[in-house]
Amino acid sequence: MNQLLHVSASPHIKDRVTTSSIMLDVIIALIPATLFGIIQFKINALLIIVTTITTCVLAEYLYERFMKKTITIKDLSAVVTGLILALNLPSTVPLWLPVIGGLFAIIVVKQFYGGLGQNFMNPALAARCFLLISFTGRMTNFAFDGMTSSTPLAILKNGESFDLIRMFIGNTAGTIGETSTVALLIGVVYLLIKGVIKLTIPMTYIITFSIFTLLFSPCSFDFYYLACELCGGGLILGAFFMAADYVTSPMDQKGQIIYGVLLGVLTGLFRFFGTSTEGVSYAIIISNLLVPLIDKFTLKGGVYQ
Repeated sequence: MNQLLHVSASPHIKDRVTTSSIMLDVIIALIPATLFGIIQFKINALLIIVTTITTCVLAEYLYERFMKKTITIKDLSAVVTGLILALNLPSTVPLWLPVIGGLFAIIVVKQFYGGLGQNFMNPALAARCFLLISFTGRMTNFAFDGMTSSTPLAILKNGESFDLIRMFIGNTAGTIGETSTVALLIGVVYLLIKGVIKLTIPMTYIITFSIFTLLFSPCSFDFYYLACELCGGGLILGAFFMAADYVTSPMDQKGQIIYGVLLGVLTGLFRFFGTSTEGVSYAIIISNLLVPLIDKFTLKGGVYQ
């Protein structure tokens, strides 16, 4: 006779670690990129980061209090959502825009679907894509050294070259947290040491995108161009800090590989065959939507069988 099983929301981790400890590790890992963004983009970046995090935490607290649900702000997931969203915003946006983004991320994407573990896509990236669609001009207005400037990927798409060292260090235009590859990689090393993330999804994503770039980009088999593409446009931020999110990624390794390949192909399609120079955010949220289907065909003996 079949038994009805009650399964809690993901992530399902058989360990002594808690959600709050994982979220704290993610926050710590993002500190180098956050500090670099503040140094690079000055007071504007700091105000955007503080505003976005405050909005996300308050939105979660007020919604749960109004709906008479358990208050969960102590798990720090709202802080992580706000920080990641802020790092994906240009330093030029007005402060009302991250407020809208934070409300959308927490209320619409997270709480309307049951809270942490029930959201069907990454809340921060969903909010970023919502803002990109709704306020395209403001979300694509980048500044560097106090002047409006094109991002390295926009320059590359126009057929010009860009200094790879500058991209690796981060002395370029871009969103607050995406410019410094070295700062992001410091955070990645921390997450790997703490065992918070595994390399399956990020490396499959990066390898697939690299192969796609070498084969189908305007500069085929140009490894310097490939390195620039890897260091630009938030690919490192997306691959290690958002694509590998426990809640919105496949459960087993086979599914994670399929997911990583899908991410790499979609990012390449958006960057080289689309009108935008970016592609990471849309690639991740589209792939998030396909995770239940991936799990259905890759889990053995799971709930979908």
